[in-house]
Amino acid sequence: MKISVSSLNKFLFFKLPSAFICGVRVKQIDENKCVATVKHRWINQNPFNSMYFAVQAMAAELSTGALVMLEIQKSGKNISMLVANNKSNFSKKATGRITFTCNDGALAAQAIQKAVNTKEGQTFWMKSIGTNEKGEQVSEMDFEWSVRVKMG
Repeated sequence: MKISVSSLNKFLFFKLPSAFICGVRVKQIDENKCVATVKHRWINQNPFNSMYFAVQAMAAELSTGALVMLEIQKSGKNISMLVANNKSNFSKKATGRITFTCNDGALAAQAIQKAVNTKEGQTFWMKSIGTNEKGEQVSEMDFEWSVRVKMG
């Protein structure tokens, strides 16, 4: 699969249907940055009339993971990827359209290059910031990715 906005959204439909049904969509991707959005709706709300934290996590993880996928594709190698850890901070109720932006593509590129060169697994943290339609930060999520070149 060639990594693009449309291919990632198609990937969501077939491989991550819960994220797709909740409205998570990729809006932009390049080698440095990925933007994913999700709108607060009935299907993804919590009892406090805002977006459920796990829905925010799906969009935030996608904004980081898509950059890892892009770098794996660019490497031409068979590389596995896995979330090893995550940390989250919620600073404001998430209502309306929430935009998650990750600007850590260079971190993924460095780790994947090191994994290819050393044949050893690598771990690295990537950050995604969630903002509402007013540009106010509602959440910050960090994901520790583990990548490893598959042998064989």
